[in-house]
Amino acid sequence: MQRRTLLASALAMPALAQSGFPNRTITLQIAFPPGGATDVHMRGFAEAATRAMGQTVQIENRPGGGGTIPAANMRNTRPDGYTLAQFILPSMRLPFMQRMSYNPRTDFTPIIHLTGYLFMVCVRAESPYRTWADLVADAKRRPGEVRMGNTGANGTPHLTLIDLAEREGINLTHVPFRGEGDAVPSLLGGHIEASGTGSGVLSLIAEGRLRALNVWARERVAKIPDVPTLVELGHPNMVVTSPYGLVGPLGMDPGVVRALHDGFRIAAHDPAHIATLARLDQPLEYLNSADYAAFIQRTTNEEEARVRRLGLAGG
Repeated sequence: MQRRTLLASALAMPALAQSGFPNRTITLQIAFPPGGATDVHMRGFAEAATRAMGQTVQIENRPGGGGTIPAANMRNTRPDGYTLAQFILPSMRLPFMQRMSYNPRTDFTPIIHLTGYLFMVCVRAESPYRTWADLVADAKRRPGEVRMGNTGANGTPHLTLIDLAEREGINLTHVPFRGEGDAVPSLLGGHIEASGTGSGVLSLIAEGRLRALNVWARERVAKIPDVPTLVELGHPNMVVTSPYGLVGPLGMDPGVVRALHDGFRIAAHDPAHIATLARLDQPLEYLNSADYAAFIQRTTNEEEARVRRLGLAGG
């Protein structure tokens, strides 16, 4: 695989060189703080992209705003390709819930789609909840007293947990954080009973500090094979991931978009990047710029419908 990656890099270099881009550092703004799955993945990707592009690709953490700050920042960013944004599902969802400065369908230049998250509900190892059924039973005994963390207000874990609580007939107190890197210390400290998290907690599960009660994937996860999916727990339509890729401001030069895509495609398939995804149990879900543009249109339509179905429309 490494030999094929080196060959692909060699073939791509003339196109990158002809475009004259890049000739300085590229910044990728990501939607969450250091320490979580997003940070781990995107720093691994940036290292691979630095090798592929021949220029430094750096990460800038921009948490808050329900994960929409990088996308919103693109409205005031020069369309020169040197500052890009991680485009997560809430970036497509929140404009239908509250007033936002951008239109997810029209205000961006899609570059590449990369992957999607693995989600789960976790508790501390000392928790009395051995199973998801234990948590549900306690929440029914004590309505509103079980505190459930999530990685951001109106983010995918938050909305999924609202939906799941309704299906289970329970009332949870939802506690939003600015990302997994903030939620997990609060969970470990006993400030909340449980949290919807990403795969950045897998190492803590392996160390015996956390316990997963369910996973939101289509199938069980190899690293935690005893943990049931939501489908197995009686929710056949609840397979939840949160896909993401990279976008730039509107009005980028097509040659720069092509150079970015080609370098990032090599980085995405770099063995070191694939290994980073594997550690997080996230799949590589590569889409080129045109296919990603179509994906954004389709997914934005689905998110608008979801918001209206849950009665959360605003803006």
